[in-house]
Amino acid sequence: MHLTTSPRIRKSPFYDSVVADRASAWTVYNKMLLPLSFGDLAAEYDRLVNGVAVWDVAAERQVEISGTDAHAAAQYLSARDLSKMVEGQGKYVAMCDHDGRLLNDPVLLKLSGGRYWFSLADHDMLLWCKAVAAERGFDVEVSEPDVSPLAVQGPLAEDVVADLCGDWVRDLKYFWFREVDIAGIPAVVCRSGWSKQGGFELFLQDGARGNDLYGLVKEAGAPYGIGPGAPNHVERVESGLLSWGGDTTYDTNPFEAGMGRYVDVDCEPDYIGKAALQRVAADGPERLLTGLVLDADTRSAWPLEERMAVRLEGEQVGTMSAVVRSPRLGRTIAIAQIRRSIVEARTPVMVDSPAGPQRAKIHDLPFV
Repeated sequence: MHLTTSPRIRKSPFYDSVVADRASAWTVYNKMLLPLSFGDLAAEYDRLVNGVAVWDVAAERQVEISGTDAHAAAQYLSARDLSKMVEGQGKYVAMCDHDGRLLNDPVLLKLSGGRYWFSLADHDMLLWCKAVAAERGFDVEVSEPDVSPLAVQGPLAEDVVADLCGDWVRDLKYFWFREVDIAGIPAVVCRSGWSKQGGFELFLQDGARGNDLYGLVKEAGAPYGIGPGAPNHVERVESGLLSWGGDTTYDTNPFEAGMGRYVDVDCEPDYIGKAALQRVAADGPERLLTGLVLDADTRSAWPLEERMAVRLEGEQVGTMSAVVRSPRLGRTIAIAQIRRSIVEARTPVMVDSPAGPQRAKIHDLPFV
């Protein structure tokens, strides 16, 4: 399959460096090119799980909200109580529509000067935020800033970023950050990332300096064996990381997406979808995100092209959105959204897997 680009699909500030590192597979994410592999998925997985990797995740775009009503607007857009949030802190939040359906699952960062960044999954939330701000009459500016994250992921990531920025990074709590200069390059250093292996995201704030920052990270990481990589499909399934739009359907609410603990239904602040989410919290979700262990011996390491049916006695009771062979478990595992009663009873099911119909057992997330 050949991916044809055009001016509608943007390149990241790190594009030349990623091409020099021989990126071999790409997708489109938030209207940008996102590298998926550098030709050796096994080595990329090993670097992430046992060493350190650098990822171009500039496609993780930001929506910035600034101005007099920035806090009020960010709160109204977030299904979480932000009243105690302070500068330098990030929170994982659900952004929902008025029926409580999950529109995005960003990390929200509170920056200096009363600014907020929604660090987004793959969905055009800039237009949503602009429309909400205008309809509510918030005195804010809603924009996409010149901000492009570069991730450093893996168990050795802290050593690399500490050598690059200073030992203060070792004291950062998860989702907390600091606004800094890295060799004169403006950035935000946040302990976060698209993996459960530990790491940081360096939010570049000058798109002209992307290759400079990439080079500095490679230089700092050389003693630790750093190499290129990308958000890893196998590791994300093992770790039970939600893929918005992949694991979710258009009508999924946060409780069905495994985000219940990040939704505040009893808080004082109002937000979009609050009444609907209160009803879901009271009644319980119809479906749950869960793991599956399959009998199949699939070697697939790539996302499914479409969701596959999960069945019980011939009736479809859910959909499977990802299936991989786990190197750490030696089993074929999957992520699925299945009727809650079946998940809670841990009833075995059948799945339409790439290897044909297979028996599968319910398994808690994460697997590892």
